[in-house]
Amino acid sequence: MKKVYLDNAATTALRAEVITEITTVLTENYGNPSSTHSFGRQAKNVLELSRKKIAKAINATATEILFTSGGTEANNWILTSCVKDLKIERIITTKVEHHAVLHTIEELKNEFGIAICYLKVDSNGTIDYTELATILSHKKPTLVSLMHVNNETGTMLDIERVGVICKEHQAYFHSDTVQSMGKTSFDLQNTTVDFLVASAHKFHGPKGIGFAYIRKGIAIKPIIYGGEQEKGLRAGTESLHNIVGMATALELANLTLERDKEYISGLKTYLTNQLLQVFPSVKFNGGLTTFYTICNIMLPISEEKSALLLFHLDMKGIAISKGSACQSGSSKPSHVLAELLDETDLSKPSLRISFSHTNTKEDIDSLIEALQAI
Repeated sequence: MKKVYLDNAATTALRAEVITEITTVLTENYGNPSSTHSFGRQAKNVLELSRKKIAKAINATATEILFTSGGTEANNWILTSCVKDLKIERIITTKVEHHAVLHTIEELKNEFGIAICYLKVDSNGTIDYTELATILSHKKPTLVSLMHVNNETGTMLDIERVGVICKEHQAYFHSDTVQSMGKTSFDLQNTTVDFLVASAHKFHGPKGIGFAYIRKGIAIKPIIYGGEQEKGLRAGTESLHNIVGMATALELANLTLERDKEYISGLKTYLTNQLLQVFPSVKFNGGLTTFYTICNIMLPISEEKSALLLFHLDMKGIAISKGSACQSGSSKPSHVLAELLDETDLSKPSLRISFSHTNTKEDIDSLIEALQAI
């Protein structure tokens, strides 16, 4: 049975070149980057070269890149540090953010009594930029935390516009770019964002590694103590092979970005057309103009059939999801779709189909055929 993987928003397959680089580091560069002998110096050189590669990929400076275990840690660190170290009294966000942001903010509210302001989103999950500006006009030390691309629907934020609004009102701006890093270009010298978060396994790099971009001149304290790694801001021996793998993956993603974007956009268009032919009443959560790697659909399938929908697809070798992999074991409906849909539509089966350059039209044909059979 042919396997079809259409859950790339959950994680992506490692590129062959990334595996090669990781293997090389594991076998040849096993020194501790903090050691002063030749093995350590060689490892340190590899580490800093990777930092420079990542900085170059997003037009930042190497000193603004800090390595973490992934997006969740980076989000926790930045949000907590903004409250504790930058004395933020209010966080503006939405209820469709990733739980790594939402749960952290709730804890900060409970511990420090900060105000949380949730922006309204429309039926596609888009914020009202005028509302953001209006709230910010009421002066208070504020952090705006808004994800660039929603991990469930693919709804996109105008990150440049939000950056301008935040700068006008002297607010800090944090954006979770886990779903968009490596899939769109970033120019952080010309985009007003103070904090940015990314995770390697979303752009064909290894799991367990990510990075935080913290704009130069912003002073925050460590979230992990015990060593001088990462400018003393994150203690612990660096996972060198994963860092090199991440840098390689991002470098390759940028090199093939336009080609991959055109190809994947074509796959998404093909899927959309096929779905409309076979299921004319299909609905697209978030609309038809969502990010090119994600398509969230609501199917006209009866409730009794929808209960085991993912199971039946899995039995046919097709991997997709209902939403965030982090919440896949939950019986609760998606918190993102709960904000966009009414109760009737929320009870209907919705699926997230997410693509990468490894997918083909044949994969989509297999999915359509399986859905028809169900």
